[in-house]
Amino acid sequence: MEYISTRNSSKTFKFKDVFIKGLADDGGLFIPQTLNKYSKDEINSFKNLSYIDLAKKIIFPFIDDFMSENELSKTVEKSYSVFREKNVVNLIKVGDRSILELFHGPTLAFKDVAMQLLGNFYEYYLKNENEKINIVVATSGDTGAAAIDAIKGKENVNIFVLHPHNRVSSVQRKLMTTGKDNNVFNIAIEGNFDDCQNLVKAMFADKDFSNNIKMSGVNSINWARIIAQSVYYFYSYCLVEDNKQTINFSVPTGNFGDIYAGYLAKKMGLPINKLIVATNQNDILHRAISMGSYEVENVNETISPSMDIQIASNFERLIYDLNGKDDLKTINAMNDIQDKNKYILDKEKLDQIKIDFASSRMSENEILETIKSVYEKFDLILDPHSAIGYRAFDKVNIDGNNIVLATAHPSKFPEAIMKSINLKSDLPQELRFVMNEKENYDIIENNVDKVKHHIKERI
Repeated sequence: MEYISTRNSSKTFKFKDVFIKGLADDGGLFIPQTLNKYSKDEINSFKNLSYIDLAKKIIFPFIDDFMSENELSKTVEKSYSVFREKNVVNLIKVGDRSILELFHGPTLAFKDVAMQLLGNFYEYYLKNENEKINIVVATSGDTGAAAIDAIKGKENVNIFVLHPHNRVSSVQRKLMTTGKDNNVFNIAIEGNFDDCQNLVKAMFADKDFSNNIKMSGVNSINWARIIAQSVYYFYSYCLVEDNKQTINFSVPTGNFGDIYAGYLAKKMGLPINKLIVATNQNDILHRAISMGSYEVENVNETISPSMDIQIASNFERLIYDLNGKDDLKTINAMNDIQDKNKYILDKEKLDQIKIDFASSRMSENEILETIKSVYEKFDLILDPHSAIGYRAFDKVNIDGNNIVLATAHPSKFPEAIMKSINLKSDLPQELRFVMNEKENYDIIENNVDKVKHHIKERI
């Protein structure tokens, strides 16, 4: 399988380049030149597979000669041995819908599913290439902790995590900043998540800097993460007992990565009816999908901080598809977003989007009400992001097997849970120690030169 950039379809790349670079040199995102599509019979044959065996089957065609099938098998098994669930994820029935629990990894968020695999991909690559790499990543809360856990202590790789100062939950921050590994560096940026993300993009764009430090990225734009996340869409489909009904997924999303993995699964043949983009009041994706207006507004601080985003980076991959895989039209669209903070989707593109997607927006009160009502009815505590996904099915009325992606453990957001149901949601026993650990991070203003200087001093 070969890859191209959304901004240059004439140049091809191997998986190794795609994985290590993260972002194409032209600023575009990597996508496969062609996709394997599974038949209905092939998908039905997946029902007998464990999550780990399914992951091997789905991922292998994407990685070309990066590693052998046997090496991938060992890497997948190692990556998922640290999860509290034997089959990595857990599907539970809650009223008229199902909830796919994706938070059984070491940092209690869906990001672990892909990030543990990426950490072991780096280890394999560096062992064979005799290189040293510096990973620079922006986080709105969960990515940072998941990336740190996957990279900490590994040889020949450092990780620098940029998070928005005072805009992540206390638990999210402590899971990132209490480690003692020498290859982990936390930076609190005086700004919001979009500022952190823009700093990382600017550093990638500075070829002298990024090449000099051998910079790599694990944000949701990294194609390896998209592949890994597509697996749980296939797996949950295989767990649903009544496959005569259509299947719909509600995905709480800010950066459009997790839901794009579902879109990828659909393009690979998985018979998904609708993917619901479930947003908080930072609702650029909802406005784009419901009205065709992808227009950047100010970021509001909310009780669902992982979605406090206005620039949804992975949306570029969908824009490329909507523009008929025309890289020049994609470049023009991305220039409009950068220069005018706006991209308007015409009726034809909007109609095309609505074949696969629906969307909803949630206010702060609605999130708190949902956490409360689900707890009272089902004795189940949802974190604020998962509550947004749950309620989306009340706003977007679709028949079928409706699956909510529960993206984080409620204990990561104690303030919101206390405010909603007046209860303390405890961390799992093995993680409670982090609340008493000393934190280690540096606060830096939103200035790319100062961040670059900070990183250079530490490598």
